[in-house]
Amino acid sequence: MDAPEQSFLREKSLAVEDQELAVGTLEDSHAAKPETDAAIQLPNKSKPDKSAVEKDREDFREAVVKTLDRLLFVHKSFDIYRGVAGLYDFGPHGRTVELNVLSLWRKCFVDEEDMMEVACTALTPEAVFNASGHVKNFTDLMVKDEVDGAFHRADHLVKSYCENRKKDPTISAENAAELDKVIAHVEDLSAEELGGVWNHCSSHEESTFSSSSPLQLDVSNFLWSKCYLRPETAQGSFCNFKDYYNLNGRKLPFAVAQVGRVFRNEISPRQGLLRTREFTLAEIEHFVHPEHKSHSKFSDVAKLEFLMFPREEQEKPGQFAKRLCLGEAVAKVSVFVIIFAYLLFDKKKKLILISTTENVLGHVNSETLGYFIGRVYLFLIRLGIDKERLRFRHHLANEMAHYATDCWDAEIECSYGWIECVGIADRSDYDLRAHSEKSGHALVAQEKLAEPIEVEKLAITPEMKELGPAFKGNQKNVVEALEVD
Repeated sequence: MDAPEQSFLREKSLAVEDQELAVGTLEDSHAAKPETDAAIQLPNKSKPDKSAVEKDREDFREAVVKTLDRLLFVHKSFDIYRGVAGLYDFGPHGRTVELNVLSLWRKCFVDEEDMMEVACTALTPEAVFNASGHVKNFTDLMVKDEVDGAFHRADHLVKSYCENRKKDPTISAENAAELDKVIAHVEDLSAEELGGVWNHCSSHEESTFSSSSPLQLDVSNFLWSKCYLRPETAQGSFCNFKDYYNLNGRKLPFAVAQVGRVFRNEISPRQGLLRTREFTLAEIEHFVHPEHKSHSKFSDVAKLEFLMFPREEQEKPGQFAKRLCLGEAVAKVSVFVIIFAYLLFDKKKKLILISTTENVLGHVNSETLGYFIGRVYLFLIRLGIDKERLRFRHHLANEMAHYATDCWDAEIECSYGWIECVGIADRSDYDLRAHSEKSGHALVAQEKLAEPIEVEKLAITPEMKELGPAFKGNQKNVVEALEVD
């Protein structure tokens, strides 16, 4: 709920309280019944109808959906077979709109920023997503309703259970606080922890739901190895990094753009086109030298002012997005942090991949990240989005993806509330390092240094004569563990 709506509800609530006090005064003074009854009706008329805004939004959304369906902009896939949840087809008008959006996107980013556009396969070997961390970190727990066969996310049911329990008037303050804690941290729980919480919740009330189990994300085994339908296009760009780097004359920075179909195994798709199992995604991976985190064109967007919702403000009660100047919001960072991928170089001009600590003094952690936030803002405004219904929200610490060191979402206010439409993330060196380690291929760049950089490095030389008798059959494993590149 935005600030005007909150103000409206506060004013109405105060009016109701004042009128209820007046009714109490009339009753205490034994006023005539007609006078008292008339006063009683006033609070009912003045009470804020909290569902009014929601009802208007739902009516508007229903009218739009019916119109889009009638004119074949978009409609359910395989409708003659009762359709499939989370799958939609674009008709002639809808396809034209999609192509126009993608055309403007290519003009604003690929053409104006001189990016490479590529197209990678949607089917991706399991090894890729094991290395990227998607298999481990993006497996949702699901539960099945044994009555109607529908599947639901376990974390959503836990939240619903806790919120319903809080409505019990007999619940103690201590238990209510414990439920609030569960609601706040349910997304931080591991699969094992979440399964335990769900089993605890379901055991306290009559339930038709099964016990929780992981949602299987793999598609098939018809290839030489298990494959997945990609949830993002980025991994193809990361795996081909060396080829694109060489094609760019072995220079940084450069950017790789990709438009393609991606897939999400939504357990219970809702919200129409906002939560689908297959959709078109346009992505950019921007690779930058770690020590040159500034952006040559940042001044073009530095003076932009728009709604931003920093993490620190979200953590304060009653706060909402405020208009900030992008140039002032960008951090002055004492160590290098690069959008999407950053790299380190040693004295032999060979790239090494290591982690760093951040010392961020502002909201956005680098000019490069800030530049793309500004470019996304300009693109969405040019697309026709109302700037008063567009904000950039900083991810909270417990929301950050496993690969991200900083992330902002461009959110648009619609009939469902504030909905993410673009994610702008600093993926650090996570993906390049992970694929380098798992594949054995160094996804690296080179730089000619003016002066050599001396680095002290610990080297271990195993004494084989000593290790053999001590570890016998395990000698080889011990030697491999001691080896340092």
